[in-house]
Amino acid sequence: MPRTKSYKKEEVLEKAMNLFWKNGYETTSMKQLEAEMGINKFSIYSSFGSKSGLLKASLACYVQKLNIIVQKLIDANDNIDAFKQYFYDFIEFSKENNFQKGCLITNTVNEDIKDEQEDIQNLLTYYITNLREVFAQKLKKIYDYNDIELQEKADYLFIAMFGFSSASKVFNSKQLDNYIRHIFSQL
Repeated sequence: MPRTKSYKKEEVLEKAMNLFWKNGYETTSMKQLEAEMGINKFSIYSSFGSKSGLLKASLACYVQKLNIIVQKLIDANDNIDAFKQYFYDFIEFSKENNFQKGCLITNTVNEDIKDEQEDIQNLLTYYITNLREVFAQKLKKIYDYNDIELQEKADYLFIAMFGFSSASKVFNSKQLDNYIRHIFSQL
């Protein structure tokens, strides 16, 4: 008779996601995952296949959560303040007890995980494509850019966001505020 799960997959996945987000993939051990998730290694492998399967599920969970603030940007008024607010919302989204975790995708890509690189690159491409398209659509409603300028500015904002996510782990709120202000002075 098969065992019944005594845990909710979504809850343990969120715990794993937060652990990977804080510590990184390589430095997070199975023992740490077991302790944080409150389940044993067998259950982790049964539900997610492997540690890398758990990472992939964590990244998908992360993107789903991040999409809440992306949707807020989509729904916001069509002005530059909506973009700035997205950056500020990201700071709050990535904060845990005054500790900035940055972006889980950026953090993971910066680890240069060779075995998982293709799957992670696919998730990153998905994230870049979608967020960049949101930026382009918003910019088109605000500015009278031609198609080339629009694509360049969308790239600029996305790359700035990528750098900002790393910077948010290191710099104080005044420095981040200056960074945001200067990002948008270039549009």
